[in-house]
Amino acid sequence: MAKKFIDIMDTTFRDGFQSVFGGRVLMNDFFPAVEAAKTAGITHFEFGGGARFQALYFYLKEDAFEMMDKFRKIVGPDANLQTLARGVNTVMLETGSKELIDLHAKMFKKHGTTTIRNFDALNDVENLRYSGERIVHHGLKHEIVVTMMDLPPGCQGAHTVEFYEKTLREILDSGIPYNSVCFKDASGTSNPHKVYETIKMARNLIPEGTHLRFHTHETAGVSVSAYMGALEAGADGIDLAVSPVSGGTSQPDILTMLHATKGLAFDLGGLEIDKILTYEKELQECLSDYYKPTEATMVSPIVPFSPMPGGALTANTQMLRENNIMDKFEDIIAAMTEVVEKGGYGTSVTPVSQFYFQQALENVMQGPWKAIAPGYGQMVLGYFGKTPVEPCPEVVKLASQQLGLEPTKEKALDLANADETKSLATWIDRLKEEDIEITEENIFIAAACHDKGIAFLKGEGELHISKISQMKKEESKKEQSKGNTPMNGNYTVVVDGQQFSVQVAEGNVDIQISATNNQTAAPTPAPQTAAPTGGGEEIKALLPGNVWKIVATVGQSVNEGDVIMILESMKMEIDVVSPTGGVVQSIDVAANDKVVEGQVVAVIG
Repeated sequence: MAKKFIDIMDTTFRDGFQSVFGGRVLMNDFFPAVEAAKTAGITHFEFGGGARFQALYFYLKEDAFEMMDKFRKIVGPDANLQTLARGVNTVMLETGSKELIDLHAKMFKKHGTTTIRNFDALNDVENLRYSGERIVHHGLKHEIVVTMMDLPPGCQGAHTVEFYEKTLREILDSGIPYNSVCFKDASGTSNPHKVYETIKMARNLIPEGTHLRFHTHETAGVSVSAYMGALEAGADGIDLAVSPVSGGTSQPDILTMLHATKGLAFDLGGLEIDKILTYEKELQECLSDYYKPTEATMVSPIVPFSPMPGGALTANTQMLRENNIMDKFEDIIAAMTEVVEKGGYGTSVTPVSQFYFQQALENVMQGPWKAIAPGYGQMVLGYFGKTPVEPCPEVVKLASQQLGLEPTKEKALDLANADETKSLATWIDRLKEEDIEITEENIFIAAACHDKGIAFLKGEGELHISKISQMKKEESKKEQSKGNTPMNGNYTVVVDGQQFSVQVAEGNVDIQISATNNQTAAPTPAPQTAAPTGGGEEIKALLPGNVWKIVATVGQSVNEGDVIMILESMKMEIDVVSPTGGVVQSIDVAANDKVVEGQVVAVIG
């Protein structure tokens, strides 16, 4: 009997990189492995989109569109190159307007994409309508998604086979054009029996001949069983990766599934073990200098209690480690059960997974429900769409009070269209102000990445990757400096009879100098301050992160709830708002500064 052909999408270069390295892998470091993958017979790749789009601009000083063009050149014109999009968010940190959603599809088609997998974390089908239409309009294949997970123990009300059937029926009745259907579990928590029953349901419901896929992660340790259940139930395709970015928080390994399906009626794309081994060896060599976090290699038995996607888990633990609060990780995971339940059961995948983690972190650091994380609050208030079940009324009330927002039933797309800051004209004007060439690519980069996109386009981006060789150099410097007392501090020096105040710091850093005897010196960047008007209330960062954008200026009058600045934390924008009306007395941080939880970032008087 002939075996059933199963289409394998290789997620190594998108989801694999995101799940293991937070997306921070330089293109020229991994392109030799793409050549090896092509030689191994792989023709379907996930090569961009999702968090990997912004990661290139945020951390790698690379252009995602250039990377996509070069990837396409390597694999040739016939390969199916796939990207990931988040419905009305596309690849942005926030909801996009119709103009930006259209531009996303247009640019991704221009730069080599064949298929866009399109999901909404709330399973709000309305959030997939316009984005799906534009994907097809621009000549791309649209893979529409139902997002999955298992609820934490004791929770009920969504994420059952019946819930997924209801969502799928809404998709089929909506008239949204699509080429394939995918059930996507970013946390890897869906138990294999539910996967089997869900795929079986979908196979019977969708039109005959429709391509049906299942996607999961190894994070909770049941991915291979879940894939076997999906194949037995009638799935036509699954997603796999190769070592060293397979397993753990990523997808199971191609070799693992080749082994698991031995003797069964499934042909995994005609892939051969020897060729895949050669490909894996090449990738291991390409990534040999990259630091691999321990948690990225592990199956975690506590993930079903969260549930936390692989791509978000490593990004979040990296953030905790950088801010010296990694000891809070297990407490945060434990707190997520209540956060998921009271938040309305959106699927734990970007951006909702970040909302859950942020709120759980708040509950651990500041006490249960003492502070509402902005993203989580906006979600329960309805600003990202309709949650699967109604959120807890008490939490909705708290969110409304703390964020100064009323609950809404408006469509997320309508809210975005009414926001002038999300128009093409706004970003064209911004590029003109910065003297940056006006191209559609540059407009989208700026709109998607804001100040960090502008910094990249001006050649001012920063490189943040974890390589073992660099870590050894830094450790060696520390060892060499032991026993030496650095001359850090402020000193007064005299040069040619002129007195100067000099700041001395160890290492290769900028030294700021200012004259003390009416001499003109280079200006020294300093926090903005204004004459105090008395009292003054400190505004503190609720979460650790980086300063994304300074919105207010010193001396500006603000109202309670006005945005003072925006932080970037765990792939999300976090508004820092004024707790009261008054005048901005000081802004105590600058754009791109790293801040810790509780740090004073501004003062209102």
